[in-house]
Amino acid sequence: MRILIAEDEVATAKAIKVLLEKAKYSVDIVHTGTDAWDYIQAGSYEVIVLDIMMPGMSGLEVLSHIRKAQMKTPVLMLTAKAEIEDRIAGLEAGADDYLPKPFATGELIARIRALGRRSENYSDSVMKAGNLTLDANRYEVRAGDKSVSLTNKEYQLLELFVQHPGYVFSTDHLMEKIWGTETDSGIDVVWTHIGFVRKKLRSIDADVEIKTIRGAGYALEVT
Repeated sequence: MRILIAEDEVATAKAIKVLLEKAKYSVDIVHTGTDAWDYIQAGSYEVIVLDIMMPGMSGLEVLSHIRKAQMKTPVLMLTAKAEIEDRIAGLEAGADDYLPKPFATGELIARIRALGRRSENYSDSVMKAGNLTLDANRYEVRAGDKSVSLTNKEYQLLELFVQHPGYVFSTDHLMEKIWGTETDSGIDVVWTHIGFVRKKLRSIDADVEIKTIRGAGYALEVT
């Protein structure tokens, strides 16, 4: 399940990301409402978590854009404000759930899991390309009777390629999309993980391949 966390407190966002990735979710984080809306328009998420108070656009403004665009993705609002008026405003704007800060981490995961089961994208937990089946619930990829487990980053990379077969992704785009703008990792982490994924695809005799497009980036092709 893929989740977007929009939280302007960088440390809080990173902590939530680590927590959810340990629970085997794919997570993108942003720190402004403007970036949140950009990511939502460009990506496909099963659950969106919005902090109400953010620069650029507030969480309520982002939520308004989501619902005006007729997106049905479940939205969980996070806020330090516990007043009943703020809770009502969020729910009336189209939020599916509301969690005031500070919150118990176990409750956050439980609420996200519950919202994920409601999501219209939830059936996309199994994706296919060629003879390849990518299973988000098991974090594994299969081809015929062979399968191999994926790490979190390997899964996120392959998911992006499988969702957009033939599309050329630049190294910089993959770096920002998978590792985020706040990462301390260098650009070589992309090349390294592409290599890991390629090796795993060969190990199960997949008929798809991540091709290097000279001077442009990488694309998934059925061989």
